[in-house]
Amino acid sequence: MSSSQAWPRIAAQPAPLDTRIRMETPEGIDLVLRPAGLLSRSLAFSFDLLIRGALLTALFLVLGALGDFGTGLFMLALFLANWGYMVLFEVLNQGRTPGKQMMGLRVVHDDGTPVGWSASLLRNLLRFVDMLPVGYCLGAFTCLQHPRFKRLGDLAAGTLVIYRDAPAQRPVLPEAEPILVPLVLTLEEQRAVLEFAERQQALSPARAQELASILAVPLQMPSPASPAHAVDHLNGVARGLAGSP
Repeated sequence: MSSSQAWPRIAAQPAPLDTRIRMETPEGIDLVLRPAGLLSRSLAFSFDLLIRGALLTALFLVLGALGDFGTGLFMLALFLANWGYMVLFEVLNQGRTPGKQMMGLRVVHDDGTPVGWSASLLRNLLRFVDMLPVGYCLGAFTCLQHPRFKRLGDLAAGTLVIYRDAPAQRPVLPEAEPILVPLVLTLEEQRAVLEFAERQQALSPARAQELASILAVPLQMPSPASPAHAVDHLNGVARGLAGSP
């Protein structure tokens, strides 16, 4: 495989105790993945186990009235729940079973891409090995020994369980009438205006008016009638830069 092929490049860890994985995609996008440890993974599995148990119990009560035919259907449902539950959710729900979703986890490939059918099927079929000799002892031991907290199924399938970072929320700009300034602002000036508006809720009125007066000079703003008017004017400029209607 040549070096020009599209594989992410994993950077060196910045510190021995830093478990984050930094990598760069072929598109030049930097990714930071945070592998999930044994405790959070165990809690997620416990939630999934409770969900499956509740569903199977309800199904058993319903199918029990059908006699042998109902028993056969229940055994089929039991097989599908044990081996298909994880795979279906991981592939069709962005690597998240209900338990993983509760704990903020997801399964991905080692390169950060979404997990596929073959990888998810392999990692879940090998659970019977991780369960040996009893109670996931082998899987827990492997997870604790691996620097990325992988069990045997993850090692074989090339998968990784990571924390799912919440998408960043765009700061809310103060209400103001959008204003288009009659001059071209540099990138630094645009950032300064937007950061002023975004941080305004954390500033006292006096500090906001002081900063507005400072920013008014490079922006060649008309002399404001009051410091509060300068704040409103900058908020309007920020609205205009952000494309607010």
